[in-house]
Amino acid sequence: MRSSDIRSTFLDFFRERGHHAVPSGPLVQSDPTLLLTNAGMNQFKPYFLGEDVPDHPRLMSVQKCARMGDIENVGRTTRHSTFFEMLGNFSFGDYFKPEAISWAWELLTRHYGLDSERLWVTVYKDDDEAERLWRRMGVPQERIQRLGMEDNFWSMGTPGPCGPSSELHYDRGPAFGREGGPAVDGERYQELWNLVFMQNLRGEGPAKDGYPILGELPSKNIDTGLGLDRLAAILQGVDTVCETDLLSPTLRRVGEMAGREYPGRDGSETSTSFRVVTEHARSIAFLIAEGVLPSRDGRGYVLRRLMRRAIRHVRRLGIDEPALAPLTASVTHPELEPHRELIRQVVTAEEEGFERTLRQGSRLLDTAISTAKTTLSGRTAFELHDTYGFPIDLTLDAARSAGLTVDMDAFGELLEDQRRQAHRAGQGRKGDAVARQDLYRRIVTEHGLTDFVGYETTSSETRLLALLSETDVLPSAREGDTVEVILSRSPFYAEAGGQVGDTGTLRTTDGVLRVLDTRPGLDGLHIHKVEVLQGEVRPGQEAEALVDASRRAATARSHSATHVLHAMLRRVLGDHAAQRGSRVEPGRLRFDFAHFTPIDIDTIQTLVNDYLLDDPDVHVWETSRAEAEKAGATALFGEKYGNHVRVVDIGDASRELCGGTHVGHGSQAGPVHIVGESSIGTGLRRIEALTGADALRHHDHQRALLTELASLLNVPPNEAPTRLRQRLETLAETQRTLETLRETELTTQAHRLAETAERLPGGWLVAQIVDTPDLRPLATRVLTRRPGAVILGTRSATKATLVAAVSSDTVQARHLLGDAASELGGGAGGKGPVASAGGRRPDRLESALTLAATEARRLLTP
Repeated sequence: MRSSDIRSTFLDFFRERGHHAVPSGPLVQSDPTLLLTNAGMNQFKPYFLGEDVPDHPRLMSVQKCARMGDIENVGRTTRHSTFFEMLGNFSFGDYFKPEAISWAWELLTRHYGLDSERLWVTVYKDDDEAERLWRRMGVPQERIQRLGMEDNFWSMGTPGPCGPSSELHYDRGPAFGREGGPAVDGERYQELWNLVFMQNLRGEGPAKDGYPILGELPSKNIDTGLGLDRLAAILQGVDTVCETDLLSPTLRRVGEMAGREYPGRDGSETSTSFRVVTEHARSIAFLIAEGVLPSRDGRGYVLRRLMRRAIRHVRRLGIDEPALAPLTASVTHPELEPHRELIRQVVTAEEEGFERTLRQGSRLLDTAISTAKTTLSGRTAFELHDTYGFPIDLTLDAARSAGLTVDMDAFGELLEDQRRQAHRAGQGRKGDAVARQDLYRRIVTEHGLTDFVGYETTSSETRLLALLSETDVLPSAREGDTVEVILSRSPFYAEAGGQVGDTGTLRTTDGVLRVLDTRPGLDGLHIHKVEVLQGEVRPGQEAEALVDASRRAATARSHSATHVLHAMLRRVLGDHAAQRGSRVEPGRLRFDFAHFTPIDIDTIQTLVNDYLLDDPDVHVWETSRAEAEKAGATALFGEKYGNHVRVVDIGDASRELCGGTHVGHGSQAGPVHIVGESSIGTGLRRIEALTGADALRHHDHQRALLTELASLLNVPPNEAPTRLRQRLETLAETQRTLETLRETELTTQAHRLAETAERLPGGWLVAQIVDTPDLRPLATRVLTRRPGAVILGTRSATKATLVAAVSSDTVQARHLLGDAASELGGGAGGKGPVASAGGRRPDRLESALTLAATEARRLLTP
């Protein structure tokens, strides 16, 4: 059964049982607790938590998943993958264990045709009900095993929904391992389908110690995951997932590039390398297609680790040419097609960069391995990691292949020492930050959070709740003081989402304060940094808060322009060109996005301005996060969102979760003028632009410069570029002519000087005063005609210079100039065949030249 048939059989089976199909969620979700999507239930988390209600109580999906916890096992086992598709059926407060168990058994045995005698079941150690239900399906007691929390109590790996689970395993036979069921050998008794009875809420804590269960979810739910890759391997009668129709094209491509066939599951390192490269190529392609680009941390580091591990195994197979581009191109899936060029560019650049790392690190590693007996030192592993950027998993791989272990205890100690040093370096700053957060918590406990009214107005009546210094609460502040103010109600936007904080004025009956900045303290608490301009202020006073409205408006223009810029970049470059950072200020913006090559900023600028000129409506609305995501709202990486979110629509081009301030219509945001585009790191680019009046002022400034240039060239402005180009070409031609004349003059002068050479036993000597600043090139030209020693001098009104050039490998040129330099009142410098000396006694040049010539004669006369 081909993988496409396995998918359709699953979906048809559960469609007949009232399930509604949901598309796969992205590998990169906006959930800050998840690095990558690791299970089918991730996108349904709000439903399990009771935060939202699905349109259908029964859902099903074929979800793309990525798990990196078992990366070391990939290639060494038949079943582990870093990327896979999970077939899942879900119930939200509808059916529970009886249906989930009976349907799983029916689908596997009747529709996929698996031998029921080879199916084993595991249940959570305390789940008597699940065991009874399996017995009712005809599974004998001896093929049901009870396991603990590590094996049969499932969670996402982070706090959230969880519950006991029951797993179906398939006995692949004695060729794959020992007898004794899943509790004994996971290779032979391969897990296929995990049925999670999602009814609990997990707290913090490691799973191996038994993480705390905080209580019951609002309803009992079902979350199942059937691994498509593993089922395909069994139904297609192959040993590993790499030999299924999902990955076999890539496996064959590896063989073609290596010039050998895949040896099968023979236990060799060659066999392992074939599978590592094949499996990782698929993961790499999908991650890049989802907008992940290699970097030093987060998702980017996961991708870089996969790529470097794949490259290492590519080289082990004897493939010396760049391999990741053709290998990722062999991965077949409809979702990858629009991103082929991006994938090619990313893997090509990363492979070229890692080749340099490999060359440096591999020499040290190979030397260390050749001298190690049983263990590679932790210090060597740390030096490779810290100095060469050589990933520790590659060191472990190389050591394992050589039959060595790595002293990971020593490596860990060195790594921890480094972290402690970094921690101590930032301890003071962190301590200050913690102290301020404690201070803010005291304010919140006493007064509550700030009532922010800035979306509706730029002015409001308010009350001063507290005045804060660097470390404590203040009883008052007077003229000249700079302090922090907490207000009961604030129209001032606190810096967030890249948008700068508002400035403005606070007025009380006794004082006037300039608001210099507004930033968040805790979630929902606004901190106003102020300077007291007049009088004295105290907590408890009523005040009038006035935002600098023109500055706010200019900032709103930049923010709305940023959203449209983001939309146009994705429209032109693809969905991978997602925002990776921004800075929104009055009249200007900075936008960082994921992309690998320079872009045509003129095209992007035109698209942005044309769209804004059409004057699209800017519509702001609030809803649940689940509904916003269902409506296609973009959530930005790294931003924190609550369950209730604010959505900003700009026409039909942009829909983003955003807490910032915006214009009412698109035309109010323009014009936009892009002033720069550059690379700021691997796979990251930055656009800087001006908006509104600032863009117009920049345009006026550029026009004034053009007018001035045209005036200097004595032509109309529209002819200035052509005329300037002509002048520059003429100047360049003149410079080339002058350079040719200079070269001719030097050659002629060198010929004349060579004619004055004095013949000595050890070579020729030329010592002359010349009238040219080009002493070095002239001396070397003379030396080619008369090997030996050349000493040339020149002077100005205030300075004299000598240059010496020698052709002997045993003579240092600066040795000729020691006494001469002293005579000139200076020093000599230079290594090898050419040296120079100089000083502020130009009248001594003749005597200095004589001293140098005397030393040259001594050295050239054995």
